[in-house]
Amino acid sequence: MMAKCPLRGSERAPLADARCVGPADPAQELEAIIIVRRHANNDLRNIVDKLAIGDHRAAHLSRAEFAKKFGAARQDIAKVIDFANQYGLRILREDIAGSSVTVAGTVAQFNVAFDVDLQSYEHRLGNYRGRIGPLHIPEYLKDIVTAVVGLDNRPQARSHFRLHPPFRVAPRTARSAFSPIQIASLYNFPDNAGKGQCIGLIELGGGYIESDLQAYFSKLNVASPTVTAVSVNGATNQATGNPNGPDGEVTLDIEIAGAIAPEAHIAVYFSTNSDAGFISALSQAVHDSINKPSVISISWGGPEPMWTPQSMQAFNDALQAAAAMGVTVCAASGDNGASDGIADGANHVDFPASSPYVLACGGTSLHASGHAIQSEVVWNDGTQGGAGGGGVSTIFELPAWQKKLSLNTQDGRSAALRKRGVPDVAGNADPLTGYRVLIDGSDEVVGGTSAVAPLWAALIARINTDKASTVGFINAKLYRQPTALNDITQGNNGSFAASPGWDACTGLGSPNGQKLAQML
Repeated sequence: MMAKCPLRGSERAPLADARCVGPADPAQELEAIIIVRRHANNDLRNIVDKLAIGDHRAAHLSRAEFAKKFGAARQDIAKVIDFANQYGLRILREDIAGSSVTVAGTVAQFNVAFDVDLQSYEHRLGNYRGRIGPLHIPEYLKDIVTAVVGLDNRPQARSHFRLHPPFRVAPRTARSAFSPIQIASLYNFPDNAGKGQCIGLIELGGGYIESDLQAYFSKLNVASPTVTAVSVNGATNQATGNPNGPDGEVTLDIEIAGAIAPEAHIAVYFSTNSDAGFISALSQAVHDSINKPSVISISWGGPEPMWTPQSMQAFNDALQAAAAMGVTVCAASGDNGASDGIADGANHVDFPASSPYVLACGGTSLHASGHAIQSEVVWNDGTQGGAGGGGVSTIFELPAWQKKLSLNTQDGRSAALRKRGVPDVAGNADPLTGYRVLIDGSDEVVGGTSAVAPLWAALIARINTDKASTVGFINAKLYRQPTALNDITQGNNGSFAASPGWDACTGLGSPNGQKLAQML
């Protein structure tokens, strides 16, 4: 018998309040992604570290260069394929650049191949196929395979948008809402339309309706951007007809990014809401040599404790690859304040916003008079239950560009920041001062940090157009010149308080687009 060992970081426990209803159907077909180590990983880390500090000796890699230098070694891929064949698993895809092999088989085959016992669970978030404990792999693969995802298909992420209560535009509230174009003007965005850029949007369900987009952009008097739906793992653009469901996220992202950068190409990567689906969508966007997004917006995420170490590492590796190739990734920091929605009395941050390779986007409440910002504070609705996510990672070490920062709490205490702080930047996210959009034929006002990620993505697209190249991984540059942002000094997100300079509510602040364009 083949000697096996536990796959490090693969341990799973049932979701809280989940009920096991018996073994998963042994004949059920499923797909899994086996992720392998990258070639010359230390060299890649050195390149990204140099890019992070603005070392001019480091240059962005093309997608072809990345695949050649840092894709998986073919002999590693061959060993994984040999293992899969021994257990009757079918090889669906080999991805050298993404360092993965996608395999298919039955529950019974996967149970034997990875020494697991897949079960069926019922849960309020949706029924799922799950497991308890670690996966097991052959000893000879222990230094080759870094993750196996897809066997457990529980929902991994949630969208970070909120419809204006009571979920419709009313005459008394419509005056406080903005179009994305108005927001871009208030934030002094560069005067172009994102020509020549591609904005990638990661979506884990739902869809958009073409007639909504056409009507919306026509009403704003801007040209409709080219929108391409990209299928990942068989998921497609499937609108549900419910604005408060995933359609709200998908359409919000497209309409904000498209209104601000109408001449950019928008590629929407549709996948399933599981760790495998999320990782696949990001990897496909990062390595997409056809659409070639220069900036990616992610408005989905989950608290760090909800991720397995193997899944988080696989996702973070894809984000690191994006940084190496000059792709800026903007991620929403969450809508549940400092707790990130976990009722354990502790503070948590959202991943992937907590990755050191993303631009984490927090939330403000923006009030304007005419064409100028009148006031801007931390978004925290209190009784409405929504607040911008932010805090300190328990996973990721303190990046070089966040050293010597202080963490200020609501009770007036201050201490040195010890690990990755979230967010980096912010923007209008309050549903009460939100964005006017059209979803499933219905006029809505929407907020949440989900709106901030595509807002910043569209800004980056405009800056890339002006620069005629990609700005890429910009975090270090922002932290060196924080005066290019509007510092937010009032409000809190529950446990953390806004203060001059960086804080764990709004990061460095909201954008001054023209200043950022000049600085970058």
